[in-house]
Amino acid sequence: MSYVVIVGAGPTGLALACGLAAADVPVRIVEKHDEPATTSRALGLQPRGVEVLDRLGALADLPERSVRIARVVTHVDGRPMAGLRVGQPTKLVKRPGLLMSQTEVEAALRQRLSALGVEVEWGKELLSVTRDASGVTLSFPGEQIRSAWLVGCDGAHSRVRKAAGIGFPGVAVIEDFLLADVQADLPVPSDTVSVWLRADSMLGAFPLPGDRLWRLMAPARRDGMGPGDEGVVGELTRQLRHHAGLDPSVVAKVLWSSRFRIHRRLASTYRRGRILLAGDAAHIHSPFGGQGMNTGLGDAENLAWKLALVARGAAPDSLLDTYEAERRPLAREVLASTSSLTRLVVGNTPFARAARDRLFVPLMNRPLVQRLIWEQSSQLKIHYRNGPLGSRLRDRWPSGMPQAGDRVPDMPCRRPDGSPTRLHAELGARWALLAPVPGDADAYLAVAERHLASAAPLTPVTPSTALGGHVMLVRPDGHLAWRGNVTASLDTWLRTRLGTTTNHTPENHDT
Repeated sequence: MSYVVIVGAGPTGLALACGLAAADVPVRIVEKHDEPATTSRALGLQPRGVEVLDRLGALADLPERSVRIARVVTHVDGRPMAGLRVGQPTKLVKRPGLLMSQTEVEAALRQRLSALGVEVEWGKELLSVTRDASGVTLSFPGEQIRSAWLVGCDGAHSRVRKAAGIGFPGVAVIEDFLLADVQADLPVPSDTVSVWLRADSMLGAFPLPGDRLWRLMAPARRDGMGPGDEGVVGELTRQLRHHAGLDPSVVAKVLWSSRFRIHRRLASTYRRGRILLAGDAAHIHSPFGGQGMNTGLGDAENLAWKLALVARGAAPDSLLDTYEAERRPLAREVLASTSSLTRLVVGNTPFARAARDRLFVPLMNRPLVQRLIWEQSSQLKIHYRNGPLGSRLRDRWPSGMPQAGDRVPDMPCRRPDGSPTRLHAELGARWALLAPVPGDADAYLAVAERHLASAAPLTPVTPSTALGGHVMLVRPDGHLAWRGNVTASLDTWLRTRLGTTTNHTPENHDT
């Protein structure tokens, strides 16, 4: 019996498989398509998504091959009205987001997964699922697979979600949207996203890696548009003329086009017995703000370390309930914020358009507003303080110090042998124990390893600033688990909050 089967080899499924394989959990990942997708689909990694791939060892050379966006310029009635600076370092955000095709992200994750000894099983279309108290049986053409756990990462039309009987309520945000990746000579800088707004229509142009490559995006007209790819491209080039005064001949080649309807949907639960959901199978929303792929990567990283503890018999399967408790509220917030942004940009009513053009767009020129927008979209403000593993004593700790559930920023550290490393480079498949002095970690490390099997003892290069005199246990996903200066307190936290034991009895399974 395979311990975990993942259905869906998009970014979420691949990231989850990488996290599990790195933790030595037997995993299979199956995909109904016969080969990897070649169309770009989602664009971009927010700084949080970059961190996830870094911790998984899958970032590779993506930063060198991406487009680094410096500004988002918004035009109103043909005139540039706001220049939103993005990618600038702030106290929170230390590295930029990356603008690139989803196919590039998937390829990097597949390469990392292959290095971990796992290959995607292509051409396996899920037919049915039967679950019971001890596992899940999956039926494919000519084959059945028995698994302890099943994770549906198979998108908005997830068969896993439907087989589990999990609801997916929601509404359409707006009618239809048009996308096309084109080779074009646009008279705008290649490090700039350009947005044109006029009445109730809009057009966006996003630079892509490559020779004069751009993504064009616009709402579809309610009537008068031709069918198929020609209709999509014809409408987008018409919008280029309407908004920017550009002749359609600037588009030299069309690489891909699509027409889709934006929906806002959230799964009623992320878990039913031994079946779990992640990524678009659990939540879908407007692409405005570039949050979708990054939210799915966050789901995968959160779930991976929890499934790993359950697989080793170090924690009860009730730990998996904390996955939904931590991630579903964030998805609800993303759905609400991206829907609001979509309504604001499209301007469906005269009042909404007036507020957009005269209030919100001019506000984007203010440095404080620019910083707030950039930091919020980065996803680095995500925390789990209010979840079941979050802080219950947050007022005890010094102001500015991370609380339980907070993201712990990456920092230079030293290993016990004195060699340099980074905190996030040690995470992904294991925990990290940060102590002000190397020897101080020994007693805490012994407690952590009895419960968790593996933890990296590290000393920050500037321990007084980073730790405030305390020892910190950092989760594999980069969030603070525990802080204190009494080993018995750590032992209690691991037993009561994670439910871990020191007598691990992993479930029998094979690969």
